[in-house]
Amino acid sequence: MSKTQTLEDFYRTKIDYLPENLRQDIGHFNVFRLDDYVGPKAHTMPYSRKDFYKITLVSGNSNYNFADKTIELRGNALFFANPLVPYNWEPLDDDQSGIFCIFTEAFLQRQLGLVAQDLPMFKPGGQPVYMLSDEQLAAMRLLFDKMIVELNSDYAYKYDLLRNYVFELIHSALKLQPATTLYHDSSAATRIASLFTELLERQFPIESPGQRVRLRSAESFAGQLAVHVNHLNRALKEVTGKTTTQLIASRLTQEAHALLKHTPWNVAEISYCLGFEEPAHFSNFFRKQTGVAPSTMRVV
Repeated sequence: MSKTQTLEDFYRTKIDYLPENLRQDIGHFNVFRLDDYVGPKAHTMPYSRKDFYKITLVSGNSNYNFADKTIELRGNALFFANPLVPYNWEPLDDDQSGIFCIFTEAFLQRQLGLVAQDLPMFKPGGQPVYMLSDEQLAAMRLLFDKMIVELNSDYAYKYDLLRNYVFELIHSALKLQPATTLYHDSSAATRIASLFTELLERQFPIESPGQRVRLRSAESFAGQLAVHVNHLNRALKEVTGKTTTQLIASRLTQEAHALLKHTPWNVAEISYCLGFEEPAHFSNFFRKQTGVAPSTMRVV
């Protein structure tokens, strides 16, 4: 897996140019027409984590690879990417049309201090892809077109307006979800589950053979959260329907899939990164979770 792609890396790869406002306190925002970045001369973006957020509107046949999953995009789609999850977009032909915007956490935080990772489409395990009808595509395309016009304007408060357009995109996507998936009781159990998820996801993605997962047991997470392990288990079971051990195993398996598919590291190196003392322990774990040996997942 490639190292985390910075904004500077993105601009050098895409346009060989660094904007002057790349690190202003207001945060960074930009928008691009996808049509300019497909075809035989396009630079393929690596499968990696990026240190910025991205929202893409696309029409055509392509794949969106993120974490250990691949979603086939056939037609119109809106997809969201966040700095926690490695990803790349893979066009399957040159007949692609679309537009995308990129922005930093600081850009969104100017609006009531909002944290992007609190939004459902940016949360680990959330829904990052939304398939669209032609009417929905046209409505969202209009928002992106407004972004381009505003970004090139001399309006003193254009970044406030751009944030509003981003939020309108986000809310348009949220309306496509069932209401039951958008709201949860703000209970003690929910707060514990949220803190657990943050601790778990903070350990990923693995980007070098020297990086290692340290928190791998229910007891270790309970210790970090200063709660009894039984209390942690009850809270997670109430909120997610799964035990602490099941959630940890699922996330380790997801990362194992990504490392096996997207890195040349051997099984021993991957085993070490995921916190296993012996490669055989990792192989047994992976087989138990997936029903197949790690070697069957290799594509490199």
